[in-house]
Amino acid sequence: MWISPRTLQQRLSLFVLLPLTVLLLGMGFSGLLYARGKILEQWGDAAILRLQRAAHQVDMRLNAPKLWLTMYHQISDKPYAQVLQSAIIRRLRTMDGITGVHLVWNSPPASPETPAATPGAASSPPMPPSCSDGNMMGANGRQGMDMHQPVAVEVSSPRVAADDGAKTVSFISDIKDTTCRIDGRIEVTMSLDYLTEVVKSTGWWQSNKAFLVDMNGRILAAATPGNRKLLGETGDVTELKILQMLKKASLGIVFRSRFRPAEVSGFYRLQEAPWALVMIAPGDEILAPIRTFRFYYLLVGAGFVLLIVLLVRWVIGRTVSDIKEVSGAARRLALGDFSGDLPVRSRDEVGELTASFNAMAHQLEERMQMKNSLLLAREIQQNLLPQESVTFCRFEISGKSQYCDDTGGDYYDFLQFPEMGSRRIAVVVGDVADHGIAAALLMATTRALLRSRVIQPGSLSEVTGDVNRLLGMDTALSGNFMTLFLLKIDCEAKSIYWVRAGHDAAMLYDAASDTFRDLGGRGMALGVDSRFVYPEYQESICHCRSVILIGTDGIWEAENPQGERFGKERLRQVVRQCHPLPAHDIMEAVFAAIADFRQSSVLTDDITLVVIKER
Repeated sequence: MWISPRTLQQRLSLFVLLPLTVLLLGMGFSGLLYARGKILEQWGDAAILRLQRAAHQVDMRLNAPKLWLTMYHQISDKPYAQVLQSAIIRRLRTMDGITGVHLVWNSPPASPETPAATPGAASSPPMPPSCSDGNMMGANGRQGMDMHQPVAVEVSSPRVAADDGAKTVSFISDIKDTTCRIDGRIEVTMSLDYLTEVVKSTGWWQSNKAFLVDMNGRILAAATPGNRKLLGETGDVTELKILQMLKKASLGIVFRSRFRPAEVSGFYRLQEAPWALVMIAPGDEILAPIRTFRFYYLLVGAGFVLLIVLLVRWVIGRTVSDIKEVSGAARRLALGDFSGDLPVRSRDEVGELTASFNAMAHQLEERMQMKNSLLLAREIQQNLLPQESVTFCRFEISGKSQYCDDTGGDYYDFLQFPEMGSRRIAVVVGDVADHGIAAALLMATTRALLRSRVIQPGSLSEVTGDVNRLLGMDTALSGNFMTLFLLKIDCEAKSIYWVRAGHDAAMLYDAASDTFRDLGGRGMALGVDSRFVYPEYQESICHCRSVILIGTDGIWEAENPQGERFGKERLRQVVRQCHPLPAHDIMEAVFAAIADFRQSSVLTDDITLVVIKER
């Protein structure tokens, strides 16, 4: 289920704190894995070095008697060999860790000067020839003299034997005569404890499970006392893996599990004996630094996360408080309260927002004042237009303007002054080239000029010409202009007169014949050419129930969402259908048809319509 945060604090907690926590945990976990691997690797290297050093010490003790035995045989053909060999035997017996030296002959010597050696007794062996030298003969001329003459052979691998409960290690060197027949042997025994005491004195032998084992897994010595005889006899996985690797490699590290090893082991083979030193350490003990690091990392990480949470909460709290203050000021601003600026407490984005809000508030206040002024101007302009329909003689006259802005440039008026005569009325419809404030001012100026001039004597042509000259003085620099259609109804003369100053022709509908025709003529917009002379047109009134429509181009240029224009044909259809109705109803029907046609489209031009219906 997706969680949708609603507040700024929830968003920051979800999108900042949560990823940060996950990142810290991920980095910590990766660091722990990396450090664990490095610690295990370093422990393995250190364990191999310890085992190698200990094995070297054991090898040195094992090699010492072997060196003396080798020397014993190498001097057999030297002068005074018997004396030197006797000294070597005595030296072997006095060496540390040696428990016995035995020289055993298979047959007694022929010379009475050389008594047979007995186990444990020192003897002076005769001068030995080499069994490889078959040309050496005795004094009587036969191969192999009556006295025993030892010849050096290989020293056997150390063997472990139990002697009254104490384990000893024995070395045996066979003595061969000149025919390479075994004629005797020298056996040297050494205490196993002497061999391992240098290993047992190390810290790792005392702190971990450690063994000295042969290649078959027989335990020769162990760090912990017990009756165990074989490595792996308890089914321990680590010990069984060591037994397998002992047969393949001379050294190595064994893990019970790579991820979280319960035990870690290392082994190293001796050089002087078919044995190996084995060390087994608890994984938890090795990884104790990791646990310590993990504890402090989690502790410090939790502290950092808590500190970050507090800092973020403090920052968010200030930010949210400032935003709430701006929000409250915005609500007051919506209600028209422009009192006071918000204090700018920081230079960050919130401070910029507050400063921008203050600037917006000032501008909005100015716009509100301008809006009020526009509303007042609109009200004034609307009051300049006729407020009610007019009934004059047998004519109904009704008009209406709909502005696309607060104010507009469309203008219509019904002029009925005593100076014009009691049975005369003028109807005027005008359209400034633009809309808005400038158009409204030009429309008001034209209205004032026209009203002040129409009460003076003169024809419609003269009235229009005078207004054009006066208006041209104001529009010469701005280039603005205004179209105008001025129509006068003279009931005494039973005629209508009109002047067309660049405006669209009025539309006359004859209900009797169901036909339309335009009240056109030549004319130029006001304010373009101040010297232009406007012709005046006349027509007799003899049409019963005729309808005259004077409108602005905003009617037929109105568009729907598809971009189609309302057009004059739709206007004619509305008039044709509604002509029996009063002038006011015909006018409202046209505006309703335009609204239905536009639907949701924005009005882009002012709309003005005057309907004159003959009863």
